[in-house]
Order: sequence, then C-alpha cells, then structure tokens
Amino acid sequence: MEFYDRQNELETLAKIEAQSTENACFSVMIGRRRIGKTALLLRSFEKEKMLYLFVSRNSEAMLCSQFQQQATKDLGLQIYGTISNFRDLFEQLLMFAENNHFTLIIDEFQEFEHVNSAIFSDIQNLWDRYKDKIRLNFIVCGSIYSLMMKIFENKKEPLFGRLTSKITLKPFTISVIKNILQDYNSNYTAEDLLFLYTLTSGVPQYIALLMNAGATNFTKMLDFTTRSDSPFLSEGKDLLVSEFGRDYSVYFSILQLIAAGKNTQSEIDSIIGKNTGAYLANLENQYSLIVKNKPMFAKPESRKARWIIDDNFLRFWFRFIYPNQTLIEMGKFEMLKNYISDNYEQYSGLILEKYFRQKYSEEKNITSIGNFWDSKGENEIDLIALNDFEKTAIAAEIKRNAKKINLQELAIKADCLKNKLLKYNVSLEALSMNEM
Repeated sequence: MEFYDRQNELETLAKIEAQSTENACFSVMIGRRRIGKTALLLRSFEKEKMLYLFVSRNSEAMLCSQFQQQATKDLGLQIYGTISNFRDLFEQLLMFAENNHFTLIIDEFQEFEHVNSAIFSDIQNLWDRYKDKIRLNFIVCGSIYSLMMKIFENKKEPLFGRLTSKITLKPFTISVIKNILQDYNSNYTAEDLLFLYTLTSGVPQYIALLMNAGATNFTKMLDFTTRSDSPFLSEGKDLLVSEFGRDYSVYFSILQLIAAGKNTQSEIDSIIGKNTGAYLANLENQYSLIVKNKPMFAKPESRKARWIIDDNFLRFWFRFIYPNQTLIEMGKFEMLKNYISDNYEQYSGLILEKYFRQKYSEEKNITSIGNFWDSKGENEIDLIALNDFEKTAIAAEIKRNAKKINLQELAIKADCLKNKLLKYNVSLEALSMNEM
C-alpha cells in the first residue's frame, strides 16, 4: 500500500529538522504498534543525512557493533577500535554533530530498558553536556506505551524534562480511511466501510494488510481475518503480553469482560472475584487502553461511567478472537468465521455510534461531543454535539437501519435535557449507514 496522509506530522518534522540546523533538538514520537511511526520518520528524512538505529533485545556490545557499522555506512563516521557500550558510541555521535548536522533516529527506544537501563542516564548526562554546542536532530520512538511514558514523563526518570518536542501518532482519520478504501474498491458499500473501521480503527498496518491481500469488502475482510495464517488471530497477544508482563491474564480477563459489555467495575469485580480498581486505573492511565465513557453533562465526580476499550481492533479481538482460542487451536476457522458473522450486526451497532461521533468530531464545527443516558440507564441519546461559541447543539439517534430511527422518540429524550440545552439551538438528526 502506498504512503497516505500524515501531512501535519510531516510538516511538524520538517520544522523540527529546520530548527535543528541551528539548535539541537530532542524529540519523541509515541504511538501504538502498527501505527506507522518508522515509515513516517524514514519518509520524512529520506533526503537528509540520517542515521537510523533499531534497538533489539541483544547484548549491548552486539548492538554497539551493529550501530558502529551503520554510523560508518550512513554518516561516513569512522570510529576506530571496538566500542562495547552505548555511552561511548553516543558520545562519538554527539562529537560528530559538533561540526556535522544530521538526524539520529533511535527506534524501539524503550528496549534499552532490557539491554542496560543505565543507558537512559548516560544519554541524559551526555545530552546535557553537548546540547548547546551541537546541531543534531535527535528523535526517539517506541511502541510500548507504558514504558515510553515512564521514560519521559516520570519526574524520577533521568530523561524527564529533556524533550524539545513530543509527537503522538494517531490512527488515520475517517476521511483517509474512506480515501484508501475508495482507491482499492471504488464500489465499496457502507458495510465494507464499517467493517474496515471496526477491524482497523484507522491503524495503517492493519489497513495495508487487508488492502494488499485484496480484502476490500466485508466478505473478503472476514475471510482474511479468520483464515489459519491471519496475523490478526494472535495480534492481541503480540501487542499486549509485553505491556502487561506476568499480570497479563488478569488484564486480558478484564478486557474480555469489557468487550462483552460488562462495563462497570461492580460487574467486573463480581465476575473476576476481587477488586479490580487498580487494574482498571492502570488500563486507563498507564496503558491508555480503556476510557471512562460518561454521559454528557455528568459531573466530574459522577459514578455513571461505563468502561470501553478505545481501540477498535482490540475491542473486536477481545470480543471475538480471544474468547474463541479453543476454536483456533482446533483449526475450526470456519466456525469462528460463522460465529463472528452471526453476531456482527448487533456488535457493529455500537461501533457505528463511535464512527459518527468520530466523524462529527473531525468534520463538524463543534466544541464537545458524547452521548447521554440518565441515572436509570434510560433515555439514551446516541450522539450529542455542542458548539459552545455559537450555542448550537445536535442530538442524533444512530441505527444501522434508517427505518428503525424514530425522531419523535428522540425529541422526547432531548426534552429531558431541556434545562441543559436551554441556551442552545437544538437540531435533531437521524444517522444510519446511509449517512456514512
């Protein structure tokens, strides 16, 4: 698949590159695995003098040997003798930057934690010594979100406060997802688009896997997802086991329950059999995998929150793939495909709601967006979008089938919020797959 979008990020990286010709810059790029960090960085600096280093879980001496060879090849930097620790290699690169401007990219930066955790202190010490006399565009990126946040945002860590720029790479927008699908299937249907959004949430590598395999409609996407060699079958484990460590089974159980609709702590606690508050807090704050969905206008201390998995793919994986590991182990892929097919329509209704909330966030002139339910869990409104400057509001009912939308019932529900919407000019909308 060709390179799509990322214009804003490319412009930001170009500005950082220009600044680094005068002053040393230290940037970090953070994003989930498969989001396209490496591809973006390599494309951005493909015409510049650049050294790209990938940190694998190897011995420090072995890594330094590889890095030394790469520095000679890409920068023409001759380092005589054998360097067996990263501190010495990094200092050589900083000394080189005193008279030569270049970009240094270190990928999977968090893996230094497993190679030699003292490397972070070495980088901090050398950066503080050299930064005012070098012209270096230093960029690090990583995929294990919790470790990257710890390295740069924990006040106790040596690299805290050293960054000059932070870029968080997010999935493609809905408009880009539609453009890609249009390029590969000009006759795509709303069902095709919804399933692509459900499976990928705009994560570039997932979209590329499907498009490159010719899986450009619902049936082919489902076939690809459930065939024996599908990378999607093990993707959840591949992504998260290294994040969670030895506690992964508890976290997986919680995520499976949330994906199945058990979205309050009391429900989760009763099934898990213990207080899961600390795990939920970690999933929200440390791993950024779940979010509290509170009804619009709820007070900050409100306990009406419902937990949801924010990432569409992981929500799908924990709903359909992880609970059916036995089918996969037994090679019953057709049964797995039929199970997903039988339950998908009901499941995708909630994803369609998320789709329109994201679409309106990206395309409408609004200041806040969400949904609403009352204290009894009733009078639900699928979408409420506000413009606090122009005092306009949209209340929408969202259904896969437009014929099932009742705007009169929506008006009654919206009337329950008249005290909250008194100052707004409210319009009611019906959103179905016809409006995708």
